[in-house]
Amino acid sequence: MSRSTFPGGTAVSHLDVYDTEAPDGCRGGTPHLHLVSTEAYVVTSGRGTLQTLSADGFRETPLEEGTVVSFTPGTIHRAVNLGGLRVVVLMSNAGLPEAGDAVMTFPPEILASAEEYAAAADLGSGEDRAERARRRRDLAVAGFTRLREATESGDPRALADLYAAVGALVRDRAAAWDRLIADGPLAQARRSLEIARSIAAGDASHLGQGRVRSAAPTPGERGFGMCGRLRTYDLGGGAG
Repeated sequence: MSRSTFPGGTAVSHLDVYDTEAPDGCRGGTPHLHLVSTEAYVVTSGRGTLQTLSADGFRETPLEEGTVVSFTPGTIHRAVNLGGLRVVVLMSNAGLPEAGDAVMTFPPEILASAEEYAAAADLGSGEDRAERARRRRDLAVAGFTRLREATESGDPRALADLYAAVGALVRDRAAAWDRLIADGPLAQARRSLEIARSIAAGDASHLGQGRVRSAAPTPGERGFGMCGRLRTYDLGGGAG
């Protein structure tokens, strides 16, 4: 996918939240967190809840049509589908989650090994991808349940241990993230600053370069995301 030209170097996708039942009785997505990126949901239909776990504890935020909710790096989150839940997902730092910024809450013994994590996260390319996505979700729910129980019992160590394990897991990948951020949101911010300074100096010539860009949806079947079936968009955009 080409570099995002959407405001702020943001990624946009449509998400139909999974409605299969997890071992804890909830129907929904895979608990995970982001190390750098902030994510937002704009609910377009249906209803559900956003379960989150952070240093502030466990929380459930109701989701219904028109709800807008965002969550910053380190917030473990899980979308629960109470009926027809569909959202537009806005993700800062387009391309970063795919590069390893998103990590699922697998049990500690899996997070401790890059090889075991990769094997548990891999959906393969066969016809059993839906089943593998369900098993992956259930494994992350098992880890999430442990974390929630520890946090609610007043023990902060489990969450601190998770953050340490996640940091170690992605450390070798993080050096490459610098370029994604520099070429995306940072480049756009610098361009906006240049424009503001030019206007202050009496030069508004950039206005003659205004264009409309259309974002094309990715072709084929919707992908298996962490929280549901995804339709992503190529935000490199062409004039239209």
